Amino acid sequence: MQKHILSTAAALLFTLIAFAQSTITGRVLDAETKQPLEGASVFAQNTTIGAVTKADGSFKLAISRGGYELVISFTGYNSERLTVDASADQNIDIELKKEDKSLGEVVIKSSSEVADGWEKYGTFFIQHFIGATPNAAQTVLQNPEALKFFYYKRTDRLKVMATEPLRITNNALGYTLQYALDSFVYHYKTDVNSYRGNCFYLPLDGDSVQQRAWDSARLATYHGSRMHFLHAYYDSTIKREGFTIDMLSNSNRNQFLRLSNPYDTSYYFVDDSTGDVEMWYPNRISITYTKAKPESEYLQQMKLPLDVPVQISYVDLKDAILIKENGYFLDQRSWINQGYWSWKNLADQLPYDYKPK
Repeated sequence: MQKHILSTAAALLFTLIAFAQSTITGRVLDAETKQPLEGASVFAQNTTIGAVTKADGSFKLAISRGGYELVISFTGYNSERLTVDASADQNIDIELKKEDKSLGEVVIKSSSEVADGWEKYGTFFIQHFIGATPNAAQTVLQNPEALKFFYYKRTDRLKVMATEPLRITNNALGYTLQYALDSFVYHYKTDVNSYRGNCFYLPLDGDSVQQRAWDSARLATYHGSRMHFLHAYYDSTIKREGFTIDMLSNSNRNQFLRLSNPYDTSYYFVDDSTGDVEMWYPNRISITYTKAKPESEYLQQMKLPLDVPVQISYVDLKDAILIKENGYFLDQRSWINQGYWSWKNLADQLPYDYKPK
């Protein structure tokens, strides 16, 4: 009897933790007139959580515990971003300023714009933005006409911007993405690219067979991903989840040394007051996922032996990052991927509110 009571109590506690949510309410207003903006979009960046404001400018979001970046936008106004910690209910009023259209006109009329940009750079952009993975092969950009391409000869770099949010259908994972692309930049001299923008996920409708296929594909994509690693690091379950960490040696810059304790206070710190985890490694780290092989497409594209048994990624941290309960971390710009994770682009990313079954 006692064992049954303890098991029931443990199950109840797990349920309470799993479904712990916070509510974020507020209003979106015109910064000058203080009048409410009806129909403004409020969503948590890289999630399926969003709302549209009512006639009084009000909105309401129910989100699980963790960190989020709220994106607030309305036609004719500058968008705003706001980082929130969903540890308690909050009420927030956001004021939007009308946008200066003259700046956008200057960008559009830039002499660096490539007239036949999509024909010349379209495939290259898709491979580096959406990806070149099996999931990317099932992902379609619905409005390529929204893209504008700029090439800067002096710095040998390509910049891509969009005149409207990109509509991307990921048939592999079962999502439609609305991606407001700020910019995509590729540096040819260093073979390094970066992109930034706001992304909102909408689950695709499908029958039970399709839903099961998407559930399976999402779980396979999650295992070994950066999100999986951050969840494991936060929960102190790295070894159990199949990850190992090696750090570049100070004495030999070509050698990585296995960390026997990734939770040493030199690298890992828990803030008991907030539950946040701080992660910092002074040298490059190698993160290996031992429970799955890399896709053959990755090995072929990288010209690696086809019998490589594990997935290996490399990470440089510009500064310490703060990891939230849902895997969101700050500052996003401090994390630089190389290796396997750098091959995974938009088509292989899951929303922050995804929970593996």
